[in-house]
Amino acid sequence: MDLETALHTASESGLDLVEVSPTAKPPVCRIMDYGKYKYQQSKRTAEAKKKQVRVELKEVKLRPKTDEHDYLFKVKNARRFLGEANKVKVTIMFRGREVTHPEFGRRILERVAKDLEDIGQVEGRPNMSGRFMSMVISPLKK
Repeated sequence: MDLETALHTASESGLDLVEVSPTAKPPVCRIMDYGKYKYQQSKRTAEAKKKQVRVELKEVKLRPKTDEHDYLFKVKNARRFLGEANKVKVTIMFRGREVTHPEFGRRILERVAKDLEDIGQVEGRPNMSGRFMSMVISPLKK
């Protein structure tokens, strides 16, 4: 139908004339309640966002001279984070002259990776940046 007739029909029924496909020959329009349409669309996007899973990066910090009980406590926390489907960044902090022996930190990171291999996988080998050595562990896919 022509534009004037479509506008008249839309205004009589209290609705809007919305252009659906402007590139078509002739352009395609629809008579609808545009406010209601926008509201339903926003509700759909909100629902899709709600079902989305966000992966956070949690951090566990250790030192080269960390005691056994403290180490087990930190590994337990890392295990909990991986169970919640978050990534874990394990960081070894060196102070003073400890930085001259990075092999101690690497040994601890390898031990953490071995202790968490049933629930997580290492994303990259341990890397040194300044006085910190870190490694990221991501949860295993189910």
